[in-house]
This record gives sequence, C-alpha cells and structure tokens, in this order.
Amino acid sequence: MKSNGKRGAAVCELVVAKGSFAVMGGAERDLIRNLPALSQTFSVSVATLHPVPQLDSLCAELGVHLISPKQPWELPTGAFATVLDTGMDSASDAWAGCPGLLDEIAGSDAVHLVSGDGSLALLEHVPETVAVHLHLLEPHRGLHEDVLHREVDGSPKRSLGLTSALLSRARRRDIDAIRGLSDRPRSAISGNSSYTASRIGEVYGIEAGVLMPSVVADEFPLRASSDEPASVGDMSGPYVVSVGRASWVKGTWETISMLAGSGLSLVHVGGGDDGDLARLLDYAESCDVGLWVAPHLSSLEMASLMRGARAVVSMARGEPFGLTPIEAFSVGTPALFVDEGGFRDTVVDGVNGRLLARDDRAAWHDALEQAADAETRARWAKWGRASIAELGLSPEAHSNRLTAILGVL
Repeated sequence: MKSNGKRGAAVCELVVAKGSFAVMGGAERDLIRNLPALSQTFSVSVATLHPVPQLDSLCAELGVHLISPKQPWELPTGAFATVLDTGMDSASDAWAGCPGLLDEIAGSDAVHLVSGDGSLALLEHVPETVAVHLHLLEPHRGLHEDVLHREVDGSPKRSLGLTSALLSRARRRDIDAIRGLSDRPRSAISGNSSYTASRIGEVYGIEAGVLMPSVVADEFPLRASSDEPASVGDMSGPYVVSVGRASWVKGTWETISMLAGSGLSLVHVGGGDDGDLARLLDYAESCDVGLWVAPHLSSLEMASLMRGARAVVSMARGEPFGLTPIEAFSVGTPALFVDEGGFRDTVVDGVNGRLLARDDRAAWHDALEQAADAETRARWAKWGRASIAELGLSPEAHSNRLTAILGVL
C-alpha cells in the first residue's frame, strides 16, 4: 500500500520509472531531487532495473515503494550485443521479472518514464489503459549521431559509415518505440529543453513538450554552510571546473586546448575511462595546463569546488539541457558555456554568464578575464539566481508541470 501523496484527496497513483540509476549522472540526480515533491502530489511507486543506495534510502525515508529485480540489470556490452540490440530484449525480460511490477502498473493511473539505458523496454508492459509520460532527455545519441563514436580527441574509433550501418537495426527499433508511444492513446513526450524538443522533432518526426530539470538551493547554496568543506583538492592556483564524463561529446579535449595560455588549470569532475584520462593528462601537460581529475564528489564538495573556481565552463556538443550552469548560478560562480544546445535555455550572454563560439579562443580568454572581476561576478550571480526563479527550476514547479501534463491525458 502506497502511503505517500496528499492525504484525504483523490490522488493520482503514479509509477515513476527509469531503467538504471547505476551511473548516477545528472539525469539520475535530477530524478532523485524531484522525488520528494512528486511524492507530495502523487501516490508514488518507483521502479528501476538497477537501484543505488541513494535511491534506496530516499524511498525508505519517503515511504515510497521501490520495485526492482532481485539482481540489478546491466546493459549488455560488446559489438555483438550492440549490433543486435540485445539490451532492449534483456531489459524487457528484466522488467517483466520485477516482483509485483506489472500488477503495480496495471493498478496505477499513470507511468512517468525517464529515458536512459533499459527504460524504453518498459513500454512493452504498460497497458493502453494506463497513461504514459516519457521524459525523453535526449534522442539516443549513440544511434542518431556520431559524437559517441569518437575518441576523446575527436578521431573516429572506427569507420563512422560502417558504425552507422551496423546500428541500423537498433536505430529502427528506437524510432519505432518512440513513434509507437506517440501514436498510443493517453501518452505524452517531453524533452528537458527547447533544444531537446526540437531534436526529438528532427529525429522522430513528432512534437514534444518541455519539462525542465530542477536545482535545490540547499544542495548548491549561495553561501557556504558550516558543513561545506573550505576547499576540495589541492589546486595551487586559479582554476575552472568542467563537469561530465571525459569524452569528445563533453568537449573535454577542447576545453584543455582553450585554456592553453590562460594561466588557469582545469578541474575535471565526472571521471572517464582510464585510457582517456591518461591521454588528457598528457595533452594537458603538452599545453602547459594543470589538470586535476576529481574523485566522486558529494553535493557539498561540488559546491565548494565551484565556489572557489574562476568559472564553471563547458564546450559540450549538443548538450540536451545541462544542469551545470544552473548549479553555477546557484553558488554564484560565473558560467561560461559554448553557444550550443540546451545551454541557450538558461545562459543569457553578458547577463548571467557568457555563451561563446566554440572556436573563438580569444573570446573565451576575454570571458575568463571578465569572470575574475568581482563586480561582474556579483552581477552575473544576481541575474543567474533570478533566472532560476523565472524558469521555475524547483522540484515543486517540476511536479506541478507534470501534474498539468498528466491532467490532459
């Protein structure tokens, strides 16, 4: 029996589902961040094929029923599994094997499904009598773009044409799943930014709404709390912070290139493959750019790291939304981001940060000098926090928007 949700009212029974929380990236953190507000509005159950301790403890605290298989599901890897798209089939089997899940879905009013590894396979088990909202955080980039098929320096891992051909079956199944959901009654699809919504239209030929992520002020407070460490790491000079697993798509290599000659070091948060990190360290040394790869950080440690930085930067390619600018706004650190993708939904150039052309190194260096000016930092921080309020990037606003979406299904 689900005990969360508003008492004494007709409460929508909602299954919140995501294939895996294993990577605990921005998408997973955002869903965990929004779960308390969702549990105040809906009678919530959570379903996942791969839970993590943070989710376990939060669900226990909220009185939310967490449904998962006895053994965590792992996405099959290797060329054979990728080409034959065995991940979709194994995820479908894993969903079907979750104790009580199919009955829970059948007895609920709606499913709020967040995209990611294993997520779409759940749609095979949702009756058409149950409303479905898919929060499609991005079209599957491994299937519909080549940015994930490049080495950390941008060189192709293998023939891009051959890769595209080998992935044709998986790409077709992905398109069929999204279009099939769009065609079914009582369904809706939302991107996490206007950019993502436009990409959904380009890739799948369907119209999507927008449901933005959230930021919680006490995770990234303007002023450091007594619990926040005074410093993180051992940076001996001024530095900038970039966030995201080291890769070509996150622009890690180009960020090092851009910092050459700036006198600033880079703190990279998000890890990466050992081989990629070794190459990045060698490349940074050749560019005379200090590089520190941070370990896994708590929100308090991340806030401290950002607070001490000259700026938070990103040269990511086609970032769907990007929580990092919002987190930078929240602690009052300048946000310098490439003028692409979802960053345009939150950063207003010269008002709350900078949006910069990817290849204009001089403009980046000028922006880094601006970010050192105390008056500029204070002005950007003021308008950055104002933009969080204006966009309604709180868990409560997120829950209200989902209520409105489900209300018309």
